[in-house]
Amino acid sequence: MSVENHLADLARRFDLPATAPAALGAYLELLANDPTAPTTVTDPRRAIDEHLADALVALELDVVRGARRMADLGSGAGVPGIPLAVACPDAHVSLVDSLERKGAFLRRAIEVTGVTNADVAVARAESWPEGLGRHDLILVRAVAPLAVLAEYAAPLLALEGHLVAWKGQPDASEEADAAAAADILGLELQPRRPVTPWPGAERRSLYVLRKVRETPPGYPRRPGMARKRPLRAA
Repeated sequence: MSVENHLADLARRFDLPATAPAALGAYLELLANDPTAPTTVTDPRRAIDEHLADALVALELDVVRGARRMADLGSGAGVPGIPLAVACPDAHVSLVDSLERKGAFLRRAIEVTGVTNADVAVARAESWPEGLGRHDLILVRAVAPLAVLAEYAAPLLALEGHLVAWKGQPDASEEADAAAAADILGLELQPRRPVTPWPGAERRSLYVLRKVRETPPGYPRRPGMARKRPLRAA
């Protein structure tokens, strides 16, 4: 199947705007042709599955479809933030990464896709004061264990906001740590959602944590502490 036909299939599957195939095609071209793209998956025939479909499968969640202010933490090459900005033109998406070189790539991705509902923040999640309490959705793919992601996300979420984390199938200890961290941080771990973003994709899951009360003072801890001393189950 050609890339163009594959993009058309994605647009039908996820009910994307009419402008989405062209915008996503431009993004694939940037990944393939820009040597500074911070990803090893640059071939369009792989990237259409491993980047685009993997991001867009989150649209199966009502909390993603209904979000109006999103932040993609550790955005890197722009996944899942860029595809979801294309898919959700009524939502604002902040692409957050701590490295300026990745920020520069993200700004190019915004330019080539023509999205007008995204911006770039070169910052660490733990030291991004402009984001505190402002988001109804935090997106994180392939960054850290769930308990660490919970600490990054909780202070950035408004009440009743959600963290959506892309994972394989974490073991029971990671889930237990995530539940314990969530309880400390004012979050609630929801049931795991198995997903199949493309045929043959295995062991992929979306984890959702809902903010049910205010995050207590002292969080986030200073940069690096969430990874160095993650919150754990007793």
